Amino acid sequence: MLDRRIKIRHLQSFVEICRERSMKNAAEKLNLTQPAISKTLKELEDILGAPLLTRSRAGISLTRHGDVFLHFAEMSLASLQQGVAGVEDLAGQGRSRLAVGALPSVAARLMPEVASEFAHLSPGTTLRIMDGPHGYLIDRLRRGELDIVIGRLGPPDTMQNISFTQLYNEEVRFIVRAGHPLLRTPELSRINDYQVIYPSQGSAILPLVERFLISHGIGRIDKRLETVSGAFGRVFTRKSDAVWIISAGVVANEIADGHLVALPWDTSMMRGPVGLMRRPETTQSPQDQVFQIALRNAMALLGMQG
Repeated sequence: MLDRRIKIRHLQSFVEICRERSMKNAAEKLNLTQPAISKTLKELEDILGAPLLTRSRAGISLTRHGDVFLHFAEMSLASLQQGVAGVEDLAGQGRSRLAVGALPSVAARLMPEVASEFAHLSPGTTLRIMDGPHGYLIDRLRRGELDIVIGRLGPPDTMQNISFTQLYNEEVRFIVRAGHPLLRTPELSRINDYQVIYPSQGSAILPLVERFLISHGIGRIDKRLETVSGAFGRVFTRKSDAVWIISAGVVANEIADGHLVALPWDTSMMRGPVGLMRRPETTQSPQDQVFQIALRNAMALLGMQG
C-alpha cells in the first residue's frame, strides 16, 4: 500500500533535484528556498527509510535506492500530467490533443508533411508541435508534457527509460552558402579559417561531430558559434562565410533550392538513426496510432527510406 505521507511535492522535488543535479537550481525551478527543498528531500528519505541521493564536492548523485525510485517517481508525475491533460480535453468539449516534440531536422523536413497528413486523417485532433534540442524535448517527454518525440537517438545516459523505434538514418553535413570559397578548394583542414556554427551541448549530434573531427586530426575549433537554431543557422550561413555543421534534414529545402550547399566531404561516419521516442509505460492512444499512419505516409511521399 502506498504510504499516504508521500505527497506530490516530495516527488516533484526529488525528480527536479535529479534533473538539475543541484539542490540550488532545483529549488529555483520550483520557486522554493534551498532549505525548503532540502527539508522535503529529507522527509521523503525518512518516509522510505533509505537514502536517495549522496552529496559531494562533485555534486549530487543517486544511490541504488534513488535510482530505482527515480524511475517510478517520473512515471507517476507523467501519468498525473496525462490525467490533467485528459480533464482539460473534456473541458474543451471533447476535442482530443496530441503533443509531439520534433528535433530540428525533423521539424524542418518531415513534420510539415506529417502535420498535413494528420490533419486529413484526424481533423478532430489538435496537434501541438514543439521543437528544440534533444535534452530539452526528452525532459518534457519524461514530464508528460509531450506524448512523442521524433529525432536522433541520443547518448545512452539520456535514453534511460525511454523507448526508441527507428524510422530512418540521417547524416550530419557541413553546410555553406552558394559560392563559398571552400567549394573551390574543399579541404577539411581549412575549416578553422572560417567561423563554424557548431552543435551546442546536449544536442544529439555533438558526440558524432567531435569524433569525426578528431578522426581527421582536427582539435578544438576556436571560431565557433554554438546553437541548434535552424532559423538562425539558415540566415547566418547565407549571409556569411560560416560553415554550419548540422543534420541534413534541417537544410534539405535550402539545398534543393540552391541557396545552401553541402561540402563534398564523406560524413558517413556521422550517419545515425532517427526514430520515435516514448515513455515505455504509456499506452498508445488512438490519436498516437493515427499519427504513426500519417508519419508513414509522409515518409513515403518524401521518398524517405524506413
